[in-house]
Amino acid sequence: MINIDILRKEYKELEKELAQQEVLSDKRRYAQLAQRFSYLEGIIKLADAFSKLSEEENHLKAVIADVKEAEDVRQMAKEELARVEQKKAKIEETIEEKLFDQEQQYSNNVIIEIRAGTGGQEAALFAADLFKMYSHFVAAKGWKLEILSSHPTEMGGAKEIIFAVHGEGAQATLKFESGVHRVQRVPVTESGGRIHTSTATVAVLVEPSNVDLDIKPEELKIETFRASGAGGQHVNVTDSAVRITHIPTGITVSCQDERSQIKNREKALRVLKAKVLDAITQKQQKERGKERKYQIGSGDRSEKVRTYNFPERRVTEHRINLTLYKLEDILTGNLDLIIKELKKAERKKYYEAQGLAEEK
Repeated sequence: MINIDILRKEYKELEKELAQQEVLSDKRRYAQLAQRFSYLEGIIKLADAFSKLSEEENHLKAVIADVKEAEDVRQMAKEELARVEQKKAKIEETIEEKLFDQEQQYSNNVIIEIRAGTGGQEAALFAADLFKMYSHFVAAKGWKLEILSSHPTEMGGAKEIIFAVHGEGAQATLKFESGVHRVQRVPVTESGGRIHTSTATVAVLVEPSNVDLDIKPEELKIETFRASGAGGQHVNVTDSAVRITHIPTGITVSCQDERSQIKNREKALRVLKAKVLDAITQKQQKERGKERKYQIGSGDRSEKVRTYNFPERRVTEHRINLTLYKLEDILTGNLDLIIKELKKAERKKYYEAQGLAEEK
């Protein structure tokens, strides 16, 4: 178990600081400290629960070791001990995850872009399936999902779909989804029953705040055009669709989902800012000439990260060589089956890179 004493000390100091009049009168400072205080409070509550379970564990072990106790009592103690140890392991994992995520300063707001790759109509259908999977996952987490842009196909697929996710731990959890996702199945359009391989690319971008990124109006080229739906039919008779180009980088984003040009412009600008910030971050990483040693996979969006095989009902996570025969569970939103293992692998690599051993 990681030593929590340092965090307890910080928690008590923050408690005193938050009560000071000069902090109370500074709204921005107070909000920052209150956020950290709330975070530490959650960690300490978990640590206290862990300590109580440790006391209970010691008591149960003493009962089991006492030969004077009746056999049925010792057996009950053994069963209860197993439950206590399971609870302790869960709390320890939760604490380590919270500490790791906090250190990385992850955002709670992300923008996810799914694009159909190789495979024509089947790739578009797979892209739509991925969106459904993420929709179920986000709903189960109690997060908020907002569609920003979509380009549907006549068969119910999607050439591209961009959506925002807002919720505590969104980036820390969803960042693993970036990369090439591959599906192996018999397409709806295939009469011969042959298995095809199609792909879709997923990009997870941090949604920047005004503090993170400042784009000047003169850096933008804004165009309007008439929105159209699947197959080319018009869905709007006015020029409500918006295309925005960031001149310095050449990044272009369009949005036509809303009937209002103003709303389309707002959404397009949000996506554009996320892409510009991502481009700046990628460039900085290349200039530094090194990636994080504990990163799972290459971090390149052209990297094949996962395969969904329908005939065998399996999902393979290539970055950690994990294969699960639970295709339906995962496609209906139970992504934690994979993401929890990816997080464990990342934390393990992080501690190894830092030369630290996890205390048990």
